[in-house]
Amino acid sequence: MYLGLDLGTSELKALLLADDHRIVGVARAPLTVDRPQPLWSEQAPGQWWQALEQVMAQLRGAHAGALSAVRAIGLSGQMHGATLLDAAGEVLRPAILWNDGRSGAQCEALTRAVPRLGEIAGNLAMPGFTAPKLLWVREHEPEIFDRVARVLLPKDWLRFMLSGEAVSEMSDAAGTLWLDVGARDWSDELLAAAGLTRGHMPRLVEGSEVSAQLKPELAARWGVGSGAAVPIAGGAGDNAASAVGMGLVEPGQGFVSLGTSGVVFVSTDRFLPNPAQAMHAFCHALPKRWHQMSVMLSAASAVSWAAKTFRFADEAALLEAAASVAPAQRARCPLFLPYLSGERSPHNNPNAQGVLFGLTHAHGPAEIAYAVVEGVSFGLRDGFDTLRLPADMPLREVALVGGGARSVWWGQLLADIFQVPLTLYAGSETGGALGAARLAWLADGGTVAEACTLPPVRQQLVPSTEGAGAHKSRHARFQVLYMALREQFRST
Repeated sequence: MYLGLDLGTSELKALLLADDHRIVGVARAPLTVDRPQPLWSEQAPGQWWQALEQVMAQLRGAHAGALSAVRAIGLSGQMHGATLLDAAGEVLRPAILWNDGRSGAQCEALTRAVPRLGEIAGNLAMPGFTAPKLLWVREHEPEIFDRVARVLLPKDWLRFMLSGEAVSEMSDAAGTLWLDVGARDWSDELLAAAGLTRGHMPRLVEGSEVSAQLKPELAARWGVGSGAAVPIAGGAGDNAASAVGMGLVEPGQGFVSLGTSGVVFVSTDRFLPNPAQAMHAFCHALPKRWHQMSVMLSAASAVSWAAKTFRFADEAALLEAAASVAPAQRARCPLFLPYLSGERSPHNNPNAQGVLFGLTHAHGPAEIAYAVVEGVSFGLRDGFDTLRLPADMPLREVALVGGGARSVWWGQLLADIFQVPLTLYAGSETGGALGAARLAWLADGGTVAEACTLPPVRQQLVPSTEGAGAHKSRHARFQVLYMALREQFRST
């Protein structure tokens, strides 16, 4: 039995996985995000621990026998968050999250300071990454920066609390802008540009390796294991973990994720950066593997915002209304730019804003709902177009994962806009936690072939050529609208 813990932005999820691939139990605990100022996004790490206590209590209440049979634990989590600790291991301030946009000026300063940044880190400096956040803290909160003894990513802070060990792994560390992604090691040059050294960084392991051991007192309190030491795998950043959970670890396999953020991900067997278009090149969770990834900051979260703002009962009601708009009527719908928190791929623009364009008296809730879902889909297509795979590594398979994948209608719309087949797999909504559990399996001696299998196919979404021209035309207008407003965002 293996335990996967997935620290997301809106919830912490725990999953028990048997070695015959059965998901024995799942527990969830909600999380909230604080936005004390415009562009800011923070969480108190103490909230993560409270959520962990909640899910462990749920599992012990419902699956005590399975919990006692756990042989290893895996971790996955939201990437890029800056969790700052002092010399005593105490948290110095709320963690600055991946979707925090305050450090735009620090990104520009970092780019000037390290002209080779894209070559080393495989990525442009963006406010979402960890390094610019530390530059912001150094400039605006110098008394806190001076006390920083360790910088941990969110899931790695959980590992620290679980084990007492400061350890990270390659896929999550690649999102800090401090890792030499090709070499899979910390870069002294990039660390120095942020006023840090290797001494501030956790030890690095591969995601499928043992990183630490669960504290015996926690194992006893939660009923984890049978008294023997319980290893904790290196784990993975959320998207690499989702790929492992779906068995998408071979070159050319990938997914589109409809989570809080929107992600297009493809596995590779080599380091293939394309920073010029804000495409991310990161280490995968397995040794000698990498991945390309585009990220839009507001995907399912834009749908949640619209559902609340326009008084739909919930996100499902909004999607139902959007689906009611007949294809022939879609050309008359407004256009929606989904940049509610700025944008990463392909624009790298923290100042970008959401726009609902072209409203008339003829438009009602259904047309607005369609515009929002379509706008998120167009943003994902923009990210998809940044991926660059060599001729000897064709795109083989694209899965659809994340909470938004529960809507088959939205999935079909994405397939039609991408003009790429999308596969819905059973259990895709558990991707990150399942991937964490599978990495625990690997750390316990399992092989990739036995642990990282593809789940059963639930449905294949084949793109329709009918209406493809209309999608292409509206997508072109969507892109023109952003370009026309780009300078206006800068001045607001």
